Amino acid sequence: MHVIGLIAEYNPFHNGHLYQIKMIKNLYPDSIIVSVISSSFTQRGDVSILNKWDKTKIALNYGIDIVLELPFVYATQSADIFAKGAIAILKELKIDTLVFGTESISIDKIIKVAKFQLENKKYNEVLKRYLKKGMNYPTATNKAIENLIGIRIDKPNDLLALAYIREVFVQKMKISIRNIPRTNDYHSTKVKGKIASATAIRKSFLENASINKLIPYKEEYLYKLSMNNYFPYLKYKILLEGNSIKRYQSVDEGIENRILKYLEVAQDYNDLIMKIKTKRYTYNKISRILLHILIGFTKEDAKKINLDYLRILGFSQNGQEYLNKIKKEITLPIITGYKKNISKILDIELMATKIYSLEIDPSLIKREYQIKPIIKDIKL
Repeated sequence: MHVIGLIAEYNPFHNGHLYQIKMIKNLYPDSIIVSVISSSFTQRGDVSILNKWDKTKIALNYGIDIVLELPFVYATQSADIFAKGAIAILKELKIDTLVFGTESISIDKIIKVAKFQLENKKYNEVLKRYLKKGMNYPTATNKAIENLIGIRIDKPNDLLALAYIREVFVQKMKISIRNIPRTNDYHSTKVKGKIASATAIRKSFLENASINKLIPYKEEYLYKLSMNNYFPYLKYKILLEGNSIKRYQSVDEGIENRILKYLEVAQDYNDLIMKIKTKRYTYNKISRILLHILIGFTKEDAKKINLDYLRILGFSQNGQEYLNKIKKEITLPIITGYKKNISKILDIELMATKIYSLEIDPSLIKREYQIKPIIKDIKL
């Protein structure tokens, strides 16, 4: 039996994800599929239009066996930190195979680059040189890799794959790595056929276009929600704190001055990001910074990040049997709901849910305390 690890945001779960799961089941018929998922907010600093509990129900219904939460403190940071948290959770679940989607680069080349980054001291020197020129981190990384070994990696999922593989090596996991090529452009906002990017699906949904053919469940599960909904809360918090916002995670190099400068003239959340954006600070990085301010995730919090629990959101019968089989080998406490004073990471997760629920469903806060793992028993 294989134990397959997946890392996903499911914002929202769509036909491309279903295609990936079906491919895995064809490749590994006798397997347990473990998925680590982002909850209320995502790695791009965006809000999820599908809440974590519905994500879990849907994932279980379409073939996932165990769903675990990737805490906010990992899920909303750079690819390196995102990967660090997700891979650490999958390591605890004793996976033997990691599967992910890629775009244009072969898996062998990504593995080669990951090893090069970790083993070649010159890489860091060249990377720092490009960063000093004012380049943002992804661009500097691409330039350094291309300069030194002639390989270019600039597609979002290829970059995430690179971060995953590096973390597998760093955490000394002896597992197989397999990629499944994407069937669509990650950045595309156009819808063609029955498989489209999550970006395109969110755009269509928020513009009131039908997305029924793009998702395998009812649209009623999704929220008409974007970060613009949270702009009044963010604006109030920044106006209240002023220059003190520099204490929040990733607010570095005086970027707080640009935030304060443009806050009062920005029309909405997106407009504020576009005004703040620079060559060095990408749209996604600014979005994450603003999200960290909104939630109250500080630099001091970030320094103390150390995965200290596993939160199981749901499982199938096969998943439950597998968990019972390996539970004595798992080194971290397993939790299923919020408890006070057991983890700073969990406290921040609760705050993220509280902020998230302001614009949708206040009952989600109560569910943080009371929810038990969801067992696959539904029809969508």
